[in-house]
Amino acid sequence: MNFATDESLKVVLDTNILISAIAFGGKSEEVLNLVLDEKIIAVSSPVLLAEFQEVYKKKFPLKFADLELTLESIEEIFKIIRPNKSLKIVRDEDDNRVLETAVEGKCDYIITGDRELLQLGTFRNIKILTPDQFLKKTGYKGTL
Repeated sequence: MNFATDESLKVVLDTNILISAIAFGGKSEEVLNLVLDEKIIAVSSPVLLAEFQEVYKKKFPLKFADLELTLESIEEIFKIIRPNKSLKIVRDEDDNRVLETAVEGKCDYIITGDRELLQLGTFRNIKILTPDQFLKKTGYKGTL
């Protein structure tokens, strides 16, 4: 994948944002479109992709056939990294995996709807925002 510049913002899209973007649209979809349009770089990890797959299967069993195509697209478009360090910052272990991915991927933002992560506000200079907050703060416009 050829990104426009090396200075592009790097973000982790939490599982709840990916699910929301794909299933419901709205601001989450606008953020995902920024990734698809190569305006920002999305970073993920095998653990986060496995969580996405598990949640997607559980919430949308009838759309299971679409999942493989969706995962292939994500793996092709997103920068996949393997965090080396484990963190125990918040109670939810899945949220700690999000933090690990963001730190290892040298991300600028974590985009999430998770209250516990949002309460942190910032972690190691990584801003933690909702899709709406991210779009307002950065001035990006996702195409719909």
